[in-house]
Amino acid sequence: MIQKRLAALRSKMKERNVDAYLVPTDDFHCSEYVGEYFKCRRYITGFTGSAGTAVITMDDAGLWTDGRYFLQAGEQLKGSTITLQKMGEEGVPAIEEYVMDHLKSGQTVGFDGRTMTAKAGAELEKKLAEKGISISLEMDLVGEIWTDRPSLSCEPVWSLDAAYVGKTREEKLSEIQKELEKKKADYFLLTSLDDIAWLLNIRGNDILCNPVVLSYFILTKEGGILFAQKEAFREELAGELADAGVRIQPYEQVYTYIKEIPQGKKVLMDPASVNFTLKKSIPEGVEILEEMNPTKLKKACKTSVEVENMRKAHEKDGAAVTRFIFWLKKSVGKTEITELSAAKKLEEFREQQEHYLGPSFSPIIGYGEHGAIVHYSATEETDASLEPRGLVLADTGGQYLEGTTDITRTIVLGETTRKEKEYFTRVLRGNLLLSSAKFPYGCSGLNLDYLARSPLWEIGEDYNHGTGHGVGYLLNVHEGPNRIHWKCSASGEYPAVFEEGMITSDEPGYYAEGEFGIRHENLIVCKKAEKKNGKQYMEFEPLTLVPFDLDAVIPEEMSDKERKLLNRYHKTVYEKISPYLDEEEREWLKTATREI
Repeated sequence: MIQKRLAALRSKMKERNVDAYLVPTDDFHCSEYVGEYFKCRRYITGFTGSAGTAVITMDDAGLWTDGRYFLQAGEQLKGSTITLQKMGEEGVPAIEEYVMDHLKSGQTVGFDGRTMTAKAGAELEKKLAEKGISISLEMDLVGEIWTDRPSLSCEPVWSLDAAYVGKTREEKLSEIQKELEKKKADYFLLTSLDDIAWLLNIRGNDILCNPVVLSYFILTKEGGILFAQKEAFREELAGELADAGVRIQPYEQVYTYIKEIPQGKKVLMDPASVNFTLKKSIPEGVEILEEMNPTKLKKACKTSVEVENMRKAHEKDGAAVTRFIFWLKKSVGKTEITELSAAKKLEEFREQQEHYLGPSFSPIIGYGEHGAIVHYSATEETDASLEPRGLVLADTGGQYLEGTTDITRTIVLGETTRKEKEYFTRVLRGNLLLSSAKFPYGCSGLNLDYLARSPLWEIGEDYNHGTGHGVGYLLNVHEGPNRIHWKCSASGEYPAVFEEGMITSDEPGYYAEGEFGIRHENLIVCKKAEKKNGKQYMEFEPLTLVPFDLDAVIPEEMSDKERKLLNRYHKTVYEKISPYLDEEEREWLKTATREI
């Protein structure tokens, strides 16, 4: 199947005189996750992960992806003739290096410029030009061979009441317009879907688990234009937006609008999120101000209303996940449970909670060796039966009117090895040390990542993913600019300084390929601590309220401080979650949160 698709694509490449064709993961908005219409890279490679770029030449093909997906991609690419290129590994060339090695002067690289960021596109164009290689960005060749391609999503759009977020859309628009005045910008081009949803207090369902709306937005001092599919908006909501100074225009017309911006004007845009074709559409004589979206930091710093609502969401979610863990430990070995059926059961517990809207990402339930695949997703072919032994890793989350949750628990199903317990304890220590951090204002995730990794680093071990990512409010489960990692981002950006109200995941892990995987994840909110000697100190408060499985903890391998942190956390879990449970569940939780 994949080989036939590659042959069809190469036939199109030959027709268009294209010598190499790039297929990124992105949609037209540079989203992390994309709708079915945009899954061209999955179609042409068979790889289903959320990150990666395919490069196809006339006689070779490769897929570049990161450490989260090495195992998954290795399996899914078997028999495809596509070579896995493990990004960041020694000896693996960057995409542009690979292209320059395989092409010569006078040849052409093609891609759909709407699916590549302006920053990445400009860098690629510059590097290839050094060797005389040209680019052609008006090509959706995969779309031309994809005969049964799904249609563009057009789900109903709804308004999120300001009572849930603490600010009206009018207030937010006014704040951003003031930012434009400071920067002397005439236009603000906003294309990232979660930023648009945040700014306008709207939500939708155009990307699975991400309640966003396919749209572009342009703001001026006079008002805003939302380029979207009009049929997705109720007349009442369109009227509310009009009252706020926002009018709706057809989705595709943004490109025409951009081309007609008068010379001498200034356009503010983020090259890391605006697509390459849009940037190329801006006329000569229009000044481009390339900066991070002014919405991004404001969105990341949750209001006091949002933080309080997130606490409520995590209580409800904590009750659902705690009940699931109790059910799982009680039922395994007595009834048939698989990875898929366990995920379905957890979803049932969440559906019983008020204001639950759906999962915040596709659930990751990995038993035994599947737990070592960082972003494993069970299928009917891989669906493993859970047995009363070993560990199962459950990384799941929910969307509530009160916010977004993301939690990982590694659950003991029965007899475990000394090795499993030792690593379980080390990863837990890292989680506790990070969540209890106190630090002067000005620190970022670069400064704090060592706390989470130190129990592993001290024995020469590590995990191949970040320790923490920002989380949206009833939006994307991954959002910036806050993140926790000792490395800069793939684009070279430093993580943001921690601000009050930022919500970030705390999720160290350990993965023994072919054996087991461990990850312990809580969401933590940053808040102000004391101010001393002229310095404002900051700290974290855990939002997630679910016990860690003491059946795999080795107390003597924890310091007094670490045991106290765990006991204090478990005391809070019992106090907050027990009122949601029945008598049998409460008795179990009392034992599960006992002091050690």
